[in-house]
Amino acid sequence: MSNTRSDTYEGFSAEERAAMKEHAQEQKTAARRGSKADKAAPAEQDVLAEIAEMQDADRAMAERVHAVVTAIATRLAPKPWYGMPACALDGRIVCFFQSAAKFKARYATLGFNDQARLDEGSMWATAFALTEVTPEVEEQIAALLQRAAGWACLQTGPQAPAPAGTAPGSSGRGAPPAAGIPRAFGSKGA
Repeated sequence: MSNTRSDTYEGFSAEERAAMKEHAQEQKTAARRGSKADKAAPAEQDVLAEIAEMQDADRAMAERVHAVVTAIATRLAPKPWYGMPACALDGRIVCFFQSAAKFKARYATLGFNDQARLDEGSMWATAFALTEVTPEVEEQIAALLQRAAGWACLQTGPQAPAPAGTAPGSSGRGAPPAAGIPRAFGSKGA
């Protein structure tokens, strides 16, 4: 038998298996909680516990990302997802924070699932490497959330102005980024 790629497959890594076990446990815990209202506060506590368990640098970034998400996208509900802090809309994950240590990566990741409205032409980014969360990065995260969650999910009022060219109540899809936040490289209008 030849030594092909399929012959050398060794299965999931220990980190991947651990994440799957965490997800199974999260699902069992959520199912036991009952109603949506019963799940909300404990789910946020679970997210905060996931963040507290992280290494120092990852924890500091996760805390700041969580603060931005909960302040800006008020309709997104924090919940653990594969052992990572995440936020969901109507039970479906919109965004998540993956610590660098989770899969032994050299940087943390802010990721967005298909529920996010980041569509920009035929190709767009759905994950962003984080090595530090500065005020500028917080602005970029806020702008991404405006596109990902849709304007209807965001806090209204003087602290959270609508994206340029977007009326409150509209989806915000395709809206230009907030002032001072550059578009991804290679995008039109950059």
